[in-house]
Amino acid sequence: MHAREGELIENKDDIIFDVKGLIHPPNKIIAFPRFIPTTKGNRTRRNFKYEKIYNLKERFKFLKEKAPELITYDPIFDETLCEVPTKNIIKHYNPIEKFEKLRNLRETTDLEKKAVELLCILQEKADIPWKSIGISGSILVGLSNLKSDIDPVIYGTKNGVKAYRALEKILKEDNTKLKSYTRKGLENLFGFRSKDTQMNLNDFLGVESRKAFQGTFLKTDFFIRFVKDWNQVNEQYGDIQYKNCGETKISATVIDDSEALFTPCTYDVKNLRIIEGNKNKSIKEIVSFRGRFCQQALNGEKIIAQGKIEEVKNKHTNALHYRLILGSKPTDYMVLSKG
Repeated sequence: MHAREGELIENKDDIIFDVKGLIHPPNKIIAFPRFIPTTKGNRTRRNFKYEKIYNLKERFKFLKEKAPELITYDPIFDETLCEVPTKNIIKHYNPIEKFEKLRNLRETTDLEKKAVELLCILQEKADIPWKSIGISGSILVGLSNLKSDIDPVIYGTKNGVKAYRALEKILKEDNTKLKSYTRKGLENLFGFRSKDTQMNLNDFLGVESRKAFQGTFLKTDFFIRFVKDWNQVNEQYGDIQYKNCGETKISATVIDDSEALFTPCTYDVKNLRIIEGNKNKSIKEIVSFRGRFCQQALNGEKIIAQGKIEEVKNKHTNALHYRLILGSKPTDYMVLSKG
């Protein structure tokens, strides 16, 4: 089974997971619970009630209680992950197929109608193929409620860049249905994000206020994810050996932000200074598998970041370098440096 960021899967226990990343072990998918069946849930589908869980701590707590067999130490990533056996997957939810279906339906919910209208505007303004556009999140699995937002996905590097540029242009126009977050909207977003990514409000406002892939459409929140196409992914599971080298805090300058838009996102850096942690590691890049760290900094900007150091070794060439991973702990962050 091919599964990638933005897609969701459902196992035989009716748990719905969101897929993480683009690289997975044989016969398994790295994914974390997103919608869990529970009698206390406020979402209903096929007579099942579901609850949405989001932060990593909640997800691991649920797994330990209800599905401990899915918690796996992965020797390639040197990390404890949730890995779902493909033999237990009963449904694979495809965002592109869902969007195509919604476009052709005569009757949709108000939220689905907004999602289709938003993506039709983006498709026209960016001039990208319909097959590069999908809809994820609660709409994808039929579990939206009155508080749900819109979670589009754009596939392909060229399509993603064109879509982002179109978004920047649209957001500058007056009287548009699509709007950037107001200060209050960003403060509300901070209240949600700070539960599992701890940072100062002013630092948060400094980076989030300029991101064009999030905001409101007809007063409904949206967050657009950008993912590479399969033919743009060269790495296979096992090609690279990753090794956990502990936590660190660094300052650096971003020298290549060309991969910053996509999930996973990458920033090449130079002028590295270790503020805390192992001072013997020369970190060349910052990486995150979480969409919230996309477009966090641009070329030439100085940053301060805290996260996990990983050794990255190519098994075929023995080439080795170090990277900083963001997003596995609430204390991980990346902000613009004031110095």
